[in-house]
Amino acid sequence: MSRKQVLISLAVVVCGVAVFALVKFAHRPAAAEESTAETPTVVTVQTGRLTRATLHGYVEGFGSVAPAPAAAGQPPATSRVASLVAGVVAETKVIEGQRVEKGAVLFDLDSRAAKVAVQRAQDAVTHARQVVTLQKDLIAGQNTSVRSLQDAQAQLAAAQADLAAAETQLAYLHVTAPLAGTVTRVNVKPGEAVDLTSALADIIDLDRLVVAANIPAAQAGALRPGQTVLVETEPPLTVSLSFVSPAVDATNDTVLVRAALPAGSAVRPGQFVRLRVVTATHTDCLAAPEASVVTDAEGQSVIAVVKGEEAEQAPVKTGLREGGLVEIEAPDLKEGAIVVTVGAYGLPKKTKIRVVSP
Repeated sequence: MSRKQVLISLAVVVCGVAVFALVKFAHRPAAAEESTAETPTVVTVQTGRLTRATLHGYVEGFGSVAPAPAAAGQPPATSRVASLVAGVVAETKVIEGQRVEKGAVLFDLDSRAAKVAVQRAQDAVTHARQVVTLQKDLIAGQNTSVRSLQDAQAQLAAAQADLAAAETQLAYLHVTAPLAGTVTRVNVKPGEAVDLTSALADIIDLDRLVVAANIPAAQAGALRPGQTVLVETEPPLTVSLSFVSPAVDATNDTVLVRAALPAGSAVRPGQFVRLRVVTATHTDCLAAPEASVVTDAEGQSVIAVVKGEEAEQAPVKTGLREGGLVEIEAPDLKEGAIVVTVGAYGLPKKTKIRVVSP
């Protein structure tokens, strides 16, 4: 056999092998697709049940505990104690944390000069009284004039007015509590000079506290005085909304709200707390586990209802959400229906499922 014939034979063999390989691999994908089409997809999921529940709508926010502001018939629950006269602190009669009653003496200012002034005024009153008595005796014997008696009486009245002023100045040196409460801060020590602008101490009535919060204006439309407020303290407190500001704070687009706290609450002024205002209550509504309600490709809220070994999507209208439950409305769904929870997102509209325990 010639060399040319050998080369032609090898070329024929190679072409034959190539054609066989192409035919073989061309049929493999079709077979795989056919096999896949014959075997339905089974999705592993977890399930829950539809229930009847009472759900609430909330406006949530963060606030701080503060003394109650002035209200009808009541002064503010806090006061910054000041002296009515300038002077030097002689004695501090309170300590921080001490409970005081209204009118209790908190500080004594140096009163030596004031006492001297009172003594002089008392002496002047005594002398003026003696002059009036003498003038009365003289006029009885017609040894003086009525005008002299009137002048003596006028001097007595002036001396008594001076005495009252001196006694008032002395009394002002005893700085008293303007309200009953707890002394939270003492700002001065004996020997320090103070004037009418000096803050000697702070007092707060701890039985009259409020929680104040700034709520975004977009959410504040649902707020009304009297609504229930859940304050997440330890222990939690349930109170009522007492104030909703009629104005919006333009600096941060919020509305100020306040809720009065009960006396004896285990909170402190300045404490930061979370609160929830109950704005809606829906009783005996159909509720689904929150994980079961998803949004499909069209933006519709749907829920996958289990029917035998299949899960079929059903459109729902959602409402309030609370405690891992979502209020739903759907004409064909009832309490006790089994729905897909874990694995619900991305499910086809109808598919085979395999339920596993959580």
